[in-house]
Amino acid sequence: MNKTEILHYLRTNSKVQDKALLNMIDEAMAEVNECVNPKSIYRIFDCTVDDRALTIENMRFESVRLAENLRGCTKVAVLAATAGTEGDRLLRKYAAESARLVVMQAVLSSKVEEICDAVQHEIESTLGVKTRQRYSPGYFDLDITQQKKLFLLLDITKRCSITLTDSCQMIPTKSVTAFTGIDYGN
Repeated sequence: MNKTEILHYLRTNSKVQDKALLNMIDEAMAEVNECVNPKSIYRIFDCTVDDRALTIENMRFESVRLAENLRGCTKVAVLAATAGTEGDRLLRKYAAESARLVVMQAVLSSKVEEICDAVQHEIESTLGVKTRQRYSPGYFDLDITQQKKLFLLLDITKRCSITLTDSCQMIPTKSVTAFTGIDYGN
């Protein structure tokens, strides 16, 4: 986990000298590393990208911004990552302690980003490619309901133990689904 990123999530200056806050972050990081069992999955798909959407296996994902992000890609990785139910348990544990809860939220967010970064690194090193910025349902103009298609493509519930609510929120809460374009020859 990245302490600078955690401080950013806390909307705090990365050069903060508040020893109580820094100790709380260190304690939360240690607790997360001790009990969280991250899971992730990815799959590479052939894709087509036009000016308005990405198409994978006859599933169309309407988003001008996603299409801009993936312009020129003929392959895309779809991924899912989670800090797991242990992360949600930690959030419940600190629900009555607002400062610790906020810190734990930030630490778990950083942990999920770390998991996603590791997946992208694995893709890059395995295939000898570069990947693009991750792009997730609910981001800009890619509707959150597009989660349903990603869950079908990857069988996410079975393979990562992430479920989707009727409003397309993921449980465990510290979970991510995303697209990342694959650039060959870079």
